Amino acid sequence: MANIQELLQDYLNYLEIERNRSVKTRENYGRYLRAFLDFSKAKTEKDITLESVRDFRIHLARQKTAKGIDYKKTTQSYYIIALRNFLKYLVKNDYSVLSPDKIELPKTPSRQIEILEYKDLERLLLSPSGSDLRSLRDRAILEVLFSTGLRLSELCGLGRYIDIDRGELSVRGKGDKIRVVFLSEGAKKSLKNYLQKRTDAESALFISLTKAKIPKVIGRITPRAVQRLIDYYSKAAGIPGHVHPHMLRHSYATDLLINGADLRSVQSLLGHANVSTTQIYTHLTNKELRAVHQAFHARRRSLK
Repeated sequence: MANIQELLQDYLNYLEIERNRSVKTRENYGRYLRAFLDFSKAKTEKDITLESVRDFRIHLARQKTAKGIDYKKTTQSYYIIALRNFLKYLVKNDYSVLSPDKIELPKTPSRQIEILEYKDLERLLLSPSGSDLRSLRDRAILEVLFSTGLRLSELCGLGRYIDIDRGELSVRGKGDKIRVVFLSEGAKKSLKNYLQKRTDAESALFISLTKAKIPKVIGRITPRAVQRLIDYYSKAAGIPGHVHPHMLRHSYATDLLINGADLRSVQSLLGHANVSTTQIYTHLTNKELRAVHQAFHARRRSLK
Protein backbone atom coordinates (compact mmCIF):
# COMPACT_ATOMS: atom_id res chain seq x y z
CA MET A 1 0.00 0.00 0.00
CA ALA A 2 1.12 3.55 -0.72
CA ASN A 3 0.47 6.98 0.73
CA ILE A 4 -2.56 8.32 -1.13
CA GLN A 5 -1.23 11.90 -1.16
CA GLU A 6 1.95 10.74 -2.88
CA LEU A 7 -0.10 8.79 -5.44
CA LEU A 8 -2.23 11.86 -6.08
CA GLN A 9 0.87 13.98 -6.66
CA ASP A 10 2.26 11.37 -9.05
CA TYR A 11 -1.04 11.35 -10.95
CA LEU A 12 -1.19 15.13 -11.27
CA ASN A 13 2.41 15.17 -12.54
CA TYR A 14 1.45 12.46 -15.04
CA LEU A 15 -1.48 14.55 -16.28
CA GLU A 16 0.67 17.61 -16.86
CA ILE A 17 3.84 15.97 -18.21
CA GLU A 18 2.82 12.70 -19.86
CA ARG A 19 -0.69 13.63 -20.98
CA ASN A 20 0.24 17.26 -21.76
CA ARG A 21 -2.80 18.63 -19.93
CA SER A 22 -2.91 22.31 -19.05
CA VAL A 23 -1.99 23.72 -15.64
CA LYS A 24 -5.67 24.62 -15.21
CA THR A 25 -6.72 21.01 -15.80
CA ARG A 26 -4.17 19.87 -13.23
CA GLU A 27 -5.54 22.37 -10.70
CA ASN A 28 -9.13 21.28 -11.29
CA TYR A 29 -8.35 17.57 -11.01
CA GLY A 30 -6.36 18.23 -7.87
CA ARG A 31 -9.30 20.09 -6.34
CA TYR A 32 -11.84 17.39 -7.24
CA LEU A 33 -9.70 14.54 -5.94
CA ARG A 34 -8.66 16.29 -2.72
CA ALA A 35 -12.33 16.93 -2.00
CA PHE A 36 -12.94 13.17 -2.19
CA LEU A 37 -9.87 12.30 -0.12
CA ASP A 38 -10.77 14.86 2.55
CA PHE A 39 -14.34 13.57 2.72
CA SER A 40 -13.46 9.86 2.74
CA LYS A 41 -10.36 10.33 4.95
CA ALA A 42 -8.56 7.86 2.68
CA LYS A 43 -4.93 7.22 3.61
CA THR A 44 -4.02 4.57 1.02
CA GLU A 45 -5.39 3.36 -2.32
CA LYS A 46 -7.21 0.54 -0.46
CA ASP A 47 -9.39 3.12 1.31
CA ILE A 48 -11.10 4.00 -1.97
CA THR A 49 -14.10 1.69 -1.71
CA LEU A 50 -17.47 1.48 -3.43
CA GLU A 51 -19.06 2.53 -0.16
CA SER A 52 -16.85 5.62 0.25
CA VAL A 53 -17.56 6.62 -3.34
CA ARG A 54 -21.31 6.17 -2.81
CA ASP A 55 -21.22 8.29 0.36
CA PHE A 56 -19.25 10.97 -1.49
CA ARG A 57 -21.86 11.06 -4.26
CA ILE A 58 -24.61 11.58 -1.71
CA HIS A 59 -22.49 14.35 -0.18
CA LEU A 60 -22.10 16.03 -3.60
CA ALA A 61 -25.83 15.78 -4.30
CA ARG A 62 -26.48 17.70 -1.06
CA GLN A 63 -23.76 20.29 -1.60
CA LYS A 64 -24.65 23.91 -2.25
CA THR A 65 -22.72 26.76 -3.80
CA ALA A 66 -21.84 29.94 -1.91
CA LYS A 67 -25.16 31.35 -3.18
CA GLY A 68 -27.10 28.43 -1.70
CA ILE A 69 -27.76 26.72 -5.05
CA ASP A 70 -27.51 22.92 -5.39
CA TYR A 71 -24.55 21.59 -7.36
CA LYS A 72 -25.52 20.92 -10.97
CA LYS A 73 -25.38 17.34 -12.22
CA THR A 74 -22.60 18.37 -14.59
CA THR A 75 -20.57 19.77 -11.68
CA GLN A 76 -21.07 16.58 -9.69
CA SER A 77 -19.92 14.54 -12.69
CA TYR A 78 -16.57 16.40 -12.81
CA TYR A 79 -15.65 14.97 -9.39
CA ILE A 80 -16.64 11.44 -10.36
CA ILE A 81 -14.86 11.58 -13.73
CA ALA A 82 -11.68 12.74 -11.98
CA LEU A 83 -11.95 9.88 -9.47
CA ARG A 84 -12.50 7.28 -12.19
CA ASN A 85 -9.51 8.54 -14.16
CA PHE A 86 -7.36 8.48 -11.04
CA LEU A 87 -8.33 4.85 -10.46
CA LYS A 88 -7.57 4.02 -14.12
CA TYR A 89 -4.11 5.49 -13.63
CA LEU A 90 -3.57 3.35 -10.51
CA VAL A 91 -4.74 0.20 -12.31
CA LYS A 92 -2.37 0.99 -15.20
CA ASN A 93 0.46 1.22 -12.69
CA ASP A 94 -0.37 -2.18 -11.15
CA TYR A 95 -2.04 -1.02 -7.95
CA SER A 96 -4.84 -3.25 -6.67
CA VAL A 97 -7.71 -0.80 -6.38
CA LEU A 98 -11.45 -0.51 -6.86
CA SER A 99 -12.31 -1.12 -10.53
CA PRO A 100 -13.15 2.20 -12.25
CA ASP A 101 -15.89 0.40 -14.22
CA LYS A 102 -17.84 -0.10 -10.98
CA ILE A 103 -18.33 3.66 -10.69
CA GLU A 104 -21.16 4.84 -12.90
CA LEU A 105 -21.19 8.43 -14.08
CA PRO A 106 -24.16 10.62 -13.12
CA LYS A 107 -26.75 11.05 -15.84
CA THR A 108 -26.59 14.65 -16.95
CA PRO A 109 -29.20 16.58 -18.95
CA SER A 110 -28.50 17.09 -22.64
CA ARG A 111 -26.37 20.14 -23.19
CA GLN A 112 -28.36 23.03 -24.59
CA ILE A 113 -26.62 24.89 -27.38
CA GLU A 114 -27.58 28.48 -28.06
CA ILE A 115 -26.90 29.96 -31.47
CA LEU A 116 -27.72 33.29 -33.05
CA GLU A 117 -30.31 33.59 -35.77
CA TYR A 118 -28.51 34.57 -38.97
CA LYS A 119 -30.19 37.97 -39.22
CA ASP A 120 -29.20 38.70 -35.61
CA LEU A 121 -25.65 37.56 -36.29
CA GLU A 122 -25.38 39.93 -39.27
CA ARG A 123 -26.62 42.86 -37.19
CA LEU A 124 -24.16 42.02 -34.42
CA LEU A 125 -21.17 41.88 -36.79
CA LEU A 126 -22.11 45.24 -38.28
CA SER A 127 -22.78 46.97 -34.93
CA PRO A 128 -19.29 48.49 -34.42
CA SER A 129 -19.56 50.97 -37.30
CA GLY A 130 -17.16 53.75 -36.26
CA SER A 131 -13.69 54.44 -37.66
CA ASP A 132 -12.01 55.02 -34.28
CA LEU A 133 -9.58 52.46 -32.86
CA ARG A 134 -12.05 50.98 -30.36
CA SER A 135 -14.78 50.43 -32.99
CA LEU A 136 -12.29 48.93 -35.46
CA ARG A 137 -10.94 46.62 -32.75
CA ASP A 138 -14.41 45.51 -31.74
CA ARG A 139 -15.48 44.85 -35.34
CA ALA A 140 -12.33 42.76 -35.87
CA ILE A 141 -12.97 40.78 -32.67
CA LEU A 142 -16.52 39.90 -33.73
CA GLU A 143 -15.47 38.98 -37.27
CA VAL A 144 -12.57 36.82 -36.09
CA LEU A 145 -14.73 35.01 -33.52
CA PHE A 146 -17.32 34.03 -36.11
CA SER A 147 -14.74 33.34 -38.82
CA THR A 148 -12.65 30.97 -36.70
CA GLY A 149 -14.84 29.62 -33.90
CA LEU A 150 -12.09 30.41 -31.39
CA ARG A 151 -12.60 29.99 -27.69
CA LEU A 152 -12.50 33.24 -25.74
CA SER A 153 -9.14 32.45 -24.12
CA GLU A 154 -7.68 31.54 -27.54
CA LEU A 155 -8.82 34.83 -29.04
CA CYS A 156 -7.34 36.87 -26.19
CA GLY A 157 -4.04 34.99 -26.48
CA LEU A 158 -3.44 35.78 -30.16
CA GLY A 159 -0.24 37.59 -31.16
CA ARG A 160 -0.21 40.72 -33.29
CA TYR A 161 2.21 39.69 -36.01
CA ILE A 162 0.22 37.43 -38.31
CA ASP A 163 0.06 36.97 -42.07
CA ILE A 164 -3.44 38.28 -42.72
CA ASP A 165 -3.32 37.78 -46.49
CA ARG A 166 -2.55 34.10 -46.04
CA GLY A 167 -5.70 33.86 -43.98
CA GLU A 168 -4.46 31.27 -41.48
CA LEU A 169 -3.88 31.46 -37.74
CA SER A 170 -2.03 28.94 -35.61
CA VAL A 171 -3.82 28.65 -32.29
CA ARG A 172 -2.71 27.04 -29.05
CA GLY A 173 -5.82 25.43 -27.61
CA LYS A 174 -6.66 23.14 -24.72
CA GLY A 175 -3.86 20.84 -23.67
CA ASP A 176 -1.40 23.12 -25.49
CA LYS A 177 -2.46 21.53 -28.78
CA ILE A 178 -1.80 23.61 -31.90
CA ARG A 179 -4.41 23.81 -34.64
CA VAL A 180 -4.94 25.98 -37.70
CA VAL A 181 -8.03 28.14 -38.20
CA PHE A 182 -8.96 30.25 -41.20
CA LEU A 183 -9.98 33.87 -41.69
CA SER A 184 -12.92 34.91 -43.85
CA GLU A 185 -12.58 37.83 -46.24
CA GLY A 186 -14.60 39.94 -43.83
CA ALA A 187 -12.28 39.05 -40.95
CA LYS A 188 -9.19 39.85 -43.05
CA LYS A 189 -10.56 43.27 -44.01
CA SER A 190 -11.55 44.11 -40.43
CA LEU A 191 -8.15 43.06 -39.08
CA LYS A 192 -6.27 45.15 -41.66
CA ASN A 193 -8.36 48.23 -40.89
CA TYR A 194 -7.82 47.75 -37.17
CA LEU A 195 -4.07 47.12 -37.32
CA GLN A 196 -3.49 50.06 -39.66
CA LYS A 197 -5.01 52.31 -36.99
CA ARG A 198 -2.68 51.08 -34.23
CA THR A 199 0.45 53.04 -33.36
CA ASP A 200 1.47 51.14 -30.22
CA ALA A 201 4.16 48.48 -29.78
CA GLU A 202 2.01 46.00 -27.85
CA SER A 203 2.55 42.42 -29.07
CA ALA A 204 -1.03 41.29 -28.46
CA LEU A 205 -3.39 41.19 -31.44
CA PHE A 206 -6.31 42.53 -29.45
CA ILE A 207 -5.54 45.26 -26.92
CA SER A 208 -7.23 46.78 -23.91
CA LEU A 209 -7.99 50.50 -24.12
CA THR A 210 -8.67 53.20 -21.54
CA LYS A 211 -12.01 54.99 -21.67
CA ALA A 212 -10.45 58.39 -22.33
CA LYS A 213 -11.48 60.44 -25.39
CA ILE A 214 -8.11 59.57 -26.88
CA PRO A 215 -7.71 56.04 -25.47
CA LYS A 216 -4.37 54.61 -24.39
CA VAL A 217 -3.30 51.02 -24.80
CA ILE A 218 -3.04 49.25 -21.43
CA GLY A 219 -2.05 45.74 -22.50
CA ARG A 220 -3.73 42.61 -23.82
CA ILE A 221 -7.54 42.51 -23.85
CA THR A 222 -9.13 40.30 -21.18
CA PRO A 223 -11.88 37.70 -21.65
CA ARG A 224 -14.15 39.76 -19.40
CA ALA A 225 -13.70 42.81 -21.62
CA VAL A 226 -14.69 40.77 -24.70
CA GLN A 227 -17.77 39.49 -22.90
CA ARG A 228 -18.77 43.05 -22.05
CA LEU A 229 -18.31 44.36 -25.60
CA ILE A 230 -20.37 41.50 -27.06
CA ASP A 231 -23.11 42.18 -24.54
CA TYR A 232 -22.98 45.90 -25.43
CA TYR A 233 -23.17 45.42 -29.20
CA SER A 234 -25.86 42.73 -29.00
CA LYS A 235 -28.08 45.14 -27.09
CA ALA A 236 -27.24 47.93 -29.55
CA ALA A 237 -28.27 45.58 -32.37
CA GLY A 238 -31.59 44.88 -30.65
CA ILE A 239 -30.92 41.16 -30.15
CA PRO A 240 -33.21 39.72 -27.45
CA GLY A 241 -31.73 37.75 -24.58
CA HIS A 242 -28.17 37.47 -23.36
CA VAL A 243 -25.51 36.97 -26.04
CA HIS A 244 -22.22 35.47 -24.87
CA PRO A 245 -18.96 34.85 -26.79
CA HIS A 246 -19.44 31.07 -26.99
CA MET A 247 -22.61 31.62 -29.01
CA LEU A 248 -20.41 32.81 -31.88
CA ARG A 249 -18.42 29.58 -31.63
CA HIS A 250 -21.65 27.58 -31.63
CA SER A 251 -22.95 29.56 -34.61
CA TYR A 252 -19.67 28.95 -36.46
CA ALA A 253 -19.84 25.18 -35.94
CA THR A 254 -23.51 24.96 -36.86
CA ASP A 255 -22.99 27.09 -39.97
CA LEU A 256 -20.24 24.74 -41.17
CA LEU A 257 -22.36 21.62 -40.66
CA ILE A 258 -25.47 23.10 -42.28
CA ASN A 259 -23.39 24.00 -45.32
CA GLY A 260 -22.05 20.48 -45.74
CA ALA A 261 -18.87 20.20 -43.65
CA ASP A 262 -18.23 16.72 -42.25
CA LEU A 263 -18.14 16.17 -38.49
CA ARG A 264 -14.44 15.22 -38.34
CA SER A 265 -13.39 18.42 -40.11
CA VAL A 266 -15.48 20.54 -37.76
CA GLN A 267 -13.93 18.65 -34.83
CA SER A 268 -10.45 19.63 -36.04
CA LEU A 269 -11.41 23.26 -36.63
CA LEU A 270 -12.92 23.57 -33.15
CA GLY A 271 -10.03 21.78 -31.44
CA HIS A 272 -12.20 19.11 -29.80
CA ALA A 273 -10.27 16.13 -28.47
CA ASN A 274 -13.21 13.79 -29.11
CA VAL A 275 -15.75 13.81 -31.94
CA SER A 276 -18.48 13.10 -29.37
CA THR A 277 -18.07 16.68 -28.16
CA THR A 278 -18.66 17.96 -31.70
CA GLN A 279 -21.80 15.83 -32.03
CA ILE A 280 -23.67 18.20 -29.70
CA TYR A 281 -24.22 20.36 -32.78
CA THR A 282 -25.89 17.69 -34.87
CA HIS A 283 -29.30 18.03 -33.23
CA LEU A 284 -29.34 21.68 -34.32
CA THR A 285 -28.45 20.83 -37.91
CA ASN A 286 -31.04 18.06 -37.87
CA LYS A 287 -33.68 20.72 -37.19
CA GLU A 288 -32.43 22.63 -40.21
CA LEU A 289 -32.65 19.49 -42.33
CA ARG A 290 -36.21 18.92 -41.14
CA ALA A 291 -37.11 22.44 -42.28
CA VAL A 292 -35.53 21.74 -45.68
CA HIS A 293 -37.49 18.49 -45.96
CA GLN A 294 -40.77 20.17 -45.10
CA ALA A 295 -40.12 23.02 -47.54
CA PHE A 296 -39.00 21.02 -50.56
CA HIS A 297 -39.91 17.33 -50.32
CA ALA A 298 -42.82 16.23 -52.51
CA ARG A 299 -43.79 19.79 -53.35
CA ARG A 300 -45.32 18.71 -56.67
CA ARG A 301 -47.66 16.36 -54.82
CA SER A 302 -48.88 19.14 -52.53
CA LEU A 303 -49.44 21.44 -55.52
CA LYS A 304 -51.79 19.00 -57.31
